[in-house]
Amino acid sequence: MKRIVLFSALIFSFISSLIAQTSPFQVYLEPFQISGLGGLQSYTYGQSGGKWLILGGRLDGLHRRQPFASFGIAGHNNQIWVIDPGAQMKWSAPLTSLPVALQEQLSSTNMEFHQEGDYLYIVGGYGYSNTAGDHKTYDNFTAVNVPAVIAAIQNGTSFTSHFRQLSDPDFAVTGGYLEQIGSTFYLVGGQKFDGRYNPMNGPSFTQEYTNQIRKFTVEDDGTNLVVTFFPPDTDTAHLHRRDYNVIPQIMPDGQEGLTAFSGVFQTVADIPYLNCVNIIDGSYSVNDSFSQYYNHYHCAHLPLYSASSNEMHNLFFGGIAQYYDSLGVLVQDNDVPFVKTIARVTRNANGLMSEHKLPVEMPALLGASAELIPLEGIDTYDNGVIRLDNLLQDTTLVGYIYGGIESSAGNIFWINDGTQSQTSTTLYKVYILKSSPNSIDDLNEQSVGMLQLQVYPNPNQGELFVKFNLDKAETVNLTLSDTAGRTILQETLTDTESGENIFGIQPGTKTISGIYFITISTQKESASQKIVIKE
Repeated sequence: MKRIVLFSALIFSFISSLIAQTSPFQVYLEPFQISGLGGLQSYTYGQSGGKWLILGGRLDGLHRRQPFASFGIAGHNNQIWVIDPGAQMKWSAPLTSLPVALQEQLSSTNMEFHQEGDYLYIVGGYGYSNTAGDHKTYDNFTAVNVPAVIAAIQNGTSFTSHFRQLSDPDFAVTGGYLEQIGSTFYLVGGQKFDGRYNPMNGPSFTQEYTNQIRKFTVEDDGTNLVVTFFPPDTDTAHLHRRDYNVIPQIMPDGQEGLTAFSGVFQTVADIPYLNCVNIIDGSYSVNDSFSQYYNHYHCAHLPLYSASSNEMHNLFFGGIAQYYDSLGVLVQDNDVPFVKTIARVTRNANGLMSEHKLPVEMPALLGASAELIPLEGIDTYDNGVIRLDNLLQDTTLVGYIYGGIESSAGNIFWINDGTQSQTSTTLYKVYILKSSPNSIDDLNEQSVGMLQLQVYPNPNQGELFVKFNLDKAETVNLTLSDTAGRTILQETLTDTESGENIFGIQPGTKTISGIYFITISTQKESASQKIVIKE
């Protein structure tokens, strides 16, 4: 990895060349409300008989910066909710009849969960524990009989016998993902966070990323619950991720797998990862030939696979991201704002991945920490991936987006006093429409390039860094120009190497405050950025 000092302090935005691409399908959202149903974010859900069982999560919006106000007890969801989206009805019951250990975990946020048959399996979660007298990440594994609990809450009868729980230090994870391939469960990424949140890294907490994919099997006869762990995969460079999306996949060879998309934070900077990690048949691999620029944090998402074209499509709905589109320009904002973008990441028959921005957007700055709950009974593979070729109607309801954080502005973190965001109370029916020759999505050419250009930190009034990847050591040309196209600075970089290259940039004297463009190019490709220089 090279670090070379070059020039001027910059704040910048990415420029992406967008090429119109025929879409394999279209997406339509239809909003609706259920009377009396409030909002919720970062929750856990299972479903049975057309009804949802909702546990945990938070009732408030984006967590505040101040340790005394972040993740407060008042924001805990201490109820079990049952929602019937078709009939637009809801029921609820308090957690108080359950043992304290269950009450505490099931009122936490960012639990990992997966439903297998009637049973919803829940791992970890973060929240305030009266028992510990502090915030903690729970080390519990809980099994919930979904149809039995739904029936009990609807009928007003006891549900305590339908919960079972065990504990193990390896389950102390929040902000990761729990998925299943075959009989093996995969607990991917996440962290153990104990104490009060403090963005200034004060002494109020301890934080430990798992840097792992933890694997185990579950033997469950409805009474006895036995978990058997296998050796984990550990990778401090590539599995240092949390608060992201892990989505079931059908791989080009027909195998079921998982892909971990983006996540935070990179080990070299507090910005999201752009690459992804594929998990197949007990092993994993890092895909550095693809970059995801949209939808970096956990958001509502949906996987669809077309066997006829051997294409795997992943839809991402809004959320929080380092990049967003502004009139055809891919803007980079290292404050990582809330966004409206709906994007599709497609893996083709050759295993190559590309990112496409859909022409439709979320109706507001929402989608973060929401879930897209698939329509029960929709035709899927065993791992829940929708069989796209079997959606025979012109318009097919495939699921619902519920909850998440709705923000009043893109960047609210530094001013957040609890009033700038809230949980969304609007539900959205998600429809897949057959495509037409006139339906197009915009290909983000940067997503399929090797350069993976990034600059950080941003904003900046001193030193910053330009980072890019090369598949081999070669000459790189760097140009700084103004909005009139005049070249302000030109550099030829010869001291590069295969893989990641980082170039430090320090203040220069050839620029004044204003907008500029920076371009790096090799013999095969180039990438450009819109730059704002501030004194």
